[in-house]
Amino acid sequence: MPDLLGLLSYGTFFLVFVTIYGLVVLGLNLQWGFTGLFNVGVAGFVAIGAYTSALLTAPDYPDQIGGLALPIPLGWLGAMVTSGLAAFIVGVAALRLRHDYLAITTFGIAVTLQLVALNAQSLTGGPFGLQFIPKPFAGVIADNLAWNLAYLAMAATLLGLSYVALERLVRSPWGRVLRAIREDETAAESLGKRAFRFRLQAFVIGCMLMGLGGALYAHFVGYIAPEDFLPILTFQLWTMLIVGGSGNNRGAVLGAVVVWALWTLSGNVLRELVPAEHQARAATLQVVLIGLLLMLILLVRPRGLLGEEAVVSRHMKDSAGEVQEE
Repeated sequence: MPDLLGLLSYGTFFLVFVTIYGLVVLGLNLQWGFTGLFNVGVAGFVAIGAYTSALLTAPDYPDQIGGLALPIPLGWLGAMVTSGLAAFIVGVAALRLRHDYLAITTFGIAVTLQLVALNAQSLTGGPFGLQFIPKPFAGVIADNLAWNLAYLAMAATLLGLSYVALERLVRSPWGRVLRAIREDETAAESLGKRAFRFRLQAFVIGCMLMGLGGALYAHFVGYIAPEDFLPILTFQLWTMLIVGGSGNNRGAVLGAVVVWALWTLSGNVLRELVPAEHQARAATLQVVLIGLLLMLILLVRPRGLLGEEAVVSRHMKDSAGEVQEE
């Protein structure tokens, strides 16, 4: 029985992280999979959401800005608003760039945010991070397993709502414009669509989901520090999207499950096989393993495990069926 409870506890812990990463990858999929925006600063927007929610909801920090002790839902809302505002500012300045130039810009912004978190000790706690981040239901549910299950249910609900909302968006005329811009921006603009405005909207909405994911992470772990938002996080999230299949929301969630499962499994194996004094060096093998998985997927299934759907409109499907019948 204890082993079963331990396995259930670990499985719940694993699934909470899957839902958090799945939420962030959905935001990235809206940007890249549907709009073609090469955002390599994902970790920066996740960090903005995590720190914003922590500062809004945590108790008063001595000699530090923040600690307003607001309700946790307000912290999550604030995380989305702050991440969206930051995305708007960055988008206005950078979204006129294309592909690799946009990637370099967003990567630089993410590194800058990480350095700010590391050095702005009066705001972020510096290298010591922020502690005592409140956990929802903590005053009601004392058992650790029961609390994890409750948090998983809440995170899965947010993931499900985000998935349904994004599915409706990308299957609407707005979503079809995004795909048109991704495929041929000049042609879309020739039809009267203001490409920059649509790109900016997709960028802001995607970053708001990333900020919400960061807030969920902060309140689940209860502690955040700058090393939680290193560029390796962006690499993990991009791998999840590519493995699952960009341009497909189901693929984005599936990629989060597959890559995080491989990451945790390889970490457990390395801890068992490698002596303690070499654990730090051996941890780099996880990155190599994820890179090999990415190469394999690109060779065998370039479109990912699920891949992008060719038709995103019920009306288009009906039209296609009529053409085939004729």
